[in-house]
Amino acid sequence: MPNANRGSVGFQSSEFEQQYERPSKSQLKRDMTALQKMGAVLVAAPSDRVKRVPMPVDVLEAIMECQQITDHEGRRRQLQYVGKKMRTLEDSEVAVIQTAIDSWNGASKSETAALHAIERQRERLLADDNALTALREKYPDLDIQHARNLIRNARKEQAEQKPPKAYREIFQLLKNLKKSSIPSDTADHLQEYDDDEET
Repeated sequence: MPNANRGSVGFQSSEFEQQYERPSKSQLKRDMTALQKMGAVLVAAPSDRVKRVPMPVDVLEAIMECQQITDHEGRRRQLQYVGKKMRTLEDSEVAVIQTAIDSWNGASKSETAALHAIERQRERLLADDNALTALREKYPDLDIQHARNLIRNARKEQAEQKPPKAYREIFQLLKNLKKSSIPSDTADHLQEYDDDEET
């Protein structure tokens, strides 16, 4: 039988309910997924870049350890652990890490542009003898005789369809010349560039 006095004392029971302002389960899941992806980006990045990102030591160690694991299942488990460590970070720490990752993306565009400029310069050297004179004017320390030999050998390699050894050496020569005139962060990345990927 219902209580006739219920609710008649001048207040509603909802007034005493605690008001929680917390994210929904869906939002929490999205946040966790975003942090997991951020951890995966850090694991995939070159270790020298990751070491420069301000983060707690335990998170950095988890990332560095994951980079060393080659076994697929072991790496997957360690990546899950990295995600768990990422979830321990404060919002301000996450923001700093995200800013660093965003700056890498900007740097990647400039790195790609720098590499394309080197490749274009190499093609000019192979196509036009005057390009070497122009390069010498821009870089007075250039060993002109060594550069001439590389160009001659690269042309011969192309004519005889031989492996592009001198062709790659010209790229290295140009890369070393340009290192002094580009931002240090880009120069660091150029040092890691694998010439086998560009032909």
